[in-house]
Amino acid sequence: MIELTAAEVAAATAGSSHGAGDDVVVRGPVVVDSRQVSPGALFVALPGEHVDGHDFAAAAVEAGAALVLAARPVENVPCVVVDDVQTALGELARVVLARLRERHEVRVVAVTGSVGKTTTKDLLGQLLEPSFGADAVVVPTGSFNNEIGLPLTVLRATADTRLLVLEMGADRPGNIADLTRIAPPDVGIVLAVGTAHLGVFGDVETIARTKGEMVAGVRPGGVVALNADDTRVAAMADRAEPGTEVVTFGTISSADVRAQDVTVEGGRARFTLRTVAGAADVALRLVGAHHVTNALAAATAALRLGVDLPVVAERLSSATPRSPHRMAVTERADGVTVVDDSYNANPDSMRAALRTLAVMAGRSRRSVAVLGEMLELGEVARTEHDAIGRLAVRLNVKLLVVVGEGAYHIHEGAQQEGSWGEESVFVPDLDAARVLLAETLTDGDVVLVKASHGSGLWRLADELVEAAG
Repeated sequence: MIELTAAEVAAATAGSSHGAGDDVVVRGPVVVDSRQVSPGALFVALPGEHVDGHDFAAAAVEAGAALVLAARPVENVPCVVVDDVQTALGELARVVLARLRERHEVRVVAVTGSVGKTTTKDLLGQLLEPSFGADAVVVPTGSFNNEIGLPLTVLRATADTRLLVLEMGADRPGNIADLTRIAPPDVGIVLAVGTAHLGVFGDVETIARTKGEMVAGVRPGGVVALNADDTRVAAMADRAEPGTEVVTFGTISSADVRAQDVTVEGGRARFTLRTVAGAADVALRLVGAHHVTNALAAATAALRLGVDLPVVAERLSSATPRSPHRMAVTERADGVTVVDDSYNANPDSMRAALRTLAVMAGRSRRSVAVLGEMLELGEVARTEHDAIGRLAVRLNVKLLVVVGEGAYHIHEGAQQEGSWGEESVFVPDLDAARVLLAETLTDGDVVLVKASHGSGLWRLADELVEAAG
C-alpha cells in the first residue's frame, strides 16, 4: 500500500485515532490475519463468526503492525476506531485508489459472472504482466472477490501500479454495485449468468440484474465486454452509460472478438481468435472446452488495453492455471490422472467439468467422478443435484462417487436415469471416500473431484494429488 499516516487512515474511514500519534505511518501491507503481519502493516481487526480480530490486535502490533483498524479501542494498541470495520476497509481502498488515480493513470479491469471469474482473472494477469511489467500489475491469487477480498487487493497497489485486475463476486443484489463503487472499472467484463447462489437470489433474473451492475458501474468513457453467447449477458448492453464502449466476445458470428473452428483434444481447446484486426491461432493449455469463453474475455480486455493480437494469442497458448483447485491436472506415477476442480461448484460449472472428464477419458480410460454438494441452491437443490447425477449417466461416467448427505440426490438421479448397479456409489463422508478410492483407483483412471468449497472435498483432492509424489 502507499504510505499513510494514522490521521490519513482515520480521515479516509471516518474513524478516530486512539493511541496512534502523528508519527505512526503505515508502510506495509494491509492484512486481516495477524500471522501475515510484516513491519509497518495495517492490521484490520474483523469480527468473525468464530474468531474476533480484536483478540489478535496486540499480537499483530508485537509482530510489527504499525496500526490497527478496529471497531473499539484496544489497550496499548495504536488504533483507528470506526463504526464498521468491513465498511471502513472498503472506504480506505476507495480513497487510496482515487488518490493514486489523481497522481497517474491506474486502470482497473474487473470481471464478474456466475462461472469463470477466477480463471479469466488469472489469464488477464498472464496477458498483461509481460506488457506492463509485473510490478505495475496487481492480480490476486485465488478468489479475492468479495467485500473483504477486493479491498485487500486494491490496497496492494503502490506508486508503481498501473493496472489492477479485480474479480467481483456477488451473493446478494447490490454486491457488485458496492464493489464497483470501491474500484470503478475502466474495463468491465461479464462472463455468464448461471445458477450460483440461487438459494439467495431466488431466480436467475435477479442474478442477471446483479451481474449487470458491473455494466452500470464502469467509469465514463470505459469499456464493457459482454459474452455474446449468453443472451442474458448480451442484453446488458442496454445498461451501459452514454459514452461507454460495448464490445462482445463469443463463438457466434456477430461477436466482435470470437473463436472460430473450435476443436477439443484431450480436454484442451484449439481455436482461431478473430477480430476486425485479423486472426491468430490459439491452443489452450487449460483443461476444459468452457475455457474458450474465459480466454475470449481476457483477450478482449487485453486487446482494448493495447496488447497486439498475435501477442495475445501466443500468451493465451502458454497460459497455465494460477489459482489452486481449478481444473488442475496431475499425472500420478501410478497412472492415475487427477483433475482437481474442487474449489467451488454450481450446476453450470459441474456440467462443464463432467463433460471435460468424459472427453479426457475418451473410450480407452475409465472416468471417475467424485462429487460433493453444491451449496446455496435453495429450493432447487434437490432437482439440480438430481440433474447432475443424470448427466453423469448420459456422459457414460464409469464410476460416480457421491460424497455427503447434501449431495445424495446426485446418486439418486444417477440411479433413476439408468440401471447402473454399483457404478454409482454413495458414501457418507470423506473418510469413506478415501477408503473407497484407495481400493478402487487403478492405472489409467481419470478422476474428477468437484464440489462447493464448504463441503470440504478439496481436502480429498489435495490428498489424491499428494499421492502423485
